[in-house]
Amino acid sequence: MEILALITARGGSKTIPHKNIMPFHGKPLIAWSIEAALNSKSISRVVTSTDNLDIANIAKKFGSEVPFIRPEKYAQDDTTDYPVFKHALDWLSINESYNPDMVIHLRPTTPLRPASLIDKGVDLMIAKENADSLRCVCQPLNNPFKMWSIDNDGFMHSLCDSGIYEQYNQPRQLLPEAYWQVGTLDIIRSKTILEKKSMSGEDILSLVIDTKFAVDIDDIASLNHADFAIKKYGMFPE
Repeated sequence: MEILALITARGGSKTIPHKNIMPFHGKPLIAWSIEAALNSKSISRVVTSTDNLDIANIAKKFGSEVPFIRPEKYAQDDTTDYPVFKHALDWLSINESYNPDMVIHLRPTTPLRPASLIDKGVDLMIAKENADSLRCVCQPLNNPFKMWSIDNDGFMHSLCDSGIYEQYNQPRQLLPEAYWQVGTLDIIRSKTILEKKSMSGEDILSLVIDTKFAVDIDDIASLNHADFAIKKYGMFPE
C-alpha cells in the first residue's frame, strides 16, 4: 500500500513568527514531524507542502521532499486543509503519476508524535477497509454536556443534549463520554479527498491519546505546554 506523509507548513504565522521552523529542543519544529515520518515503517514517501523557501530548504535538509512550492492562494490565514491536500495530490498525479492509497497529515505544530503512533494508526486503517479516515482524539478538559449557548435575550440553552434530565447538574461520571479532536495525526484515504471532496468522509476511526500529549503549538502558552510535556514525559508512552 502506497502511503504518503504530507507535512503542511505555510510561512505566515501571526502569534509566533516563523513558528514552523523555530528551534524546539535542538532542531527546527518541522524536523520533529519529518523524522517521525521517516522512522515510520508504514510511510512510503514524505513530502512537505509549503509556500516558503526557507521552510522548503529546512525540510529538505531533514529529509523531506519538496517537489513543489504551494501557490499563495492555498497559503492564506483562512485556507482550510482540503484545497492544500487536493493541490498536492493533483500535482503529484499530473507531474509524477504518483497516486497514493492514503495520505497522512503531519502538522509541524504537533511534535509529540512518535513513529509508532503513525504505524498504529495505519494498522487501524488497513484493518477497517470501510473507514474513510482516522483522527486522534482525547478526553476534553471541559465536558461539552455542561456547555451552553446564549440567545439574544440572554437566556442559556444546553449546547449538547444527552437526554439526561438536567445534565448540567449531573456529576461528570453520569454523563456520556465525549472526545476532543486534536491535530496529532490524521490519516485519510486519497479517494475520500478526491472523490468525496472531504478531509474526513462519513466513517471516521478514532485513535485515543492521553490528554497531556494533545499539544498544538499556536501561541506562547501552548509552546510552554509542549516544552513541559516533552521534558516530563518524552515523546509519547509506547
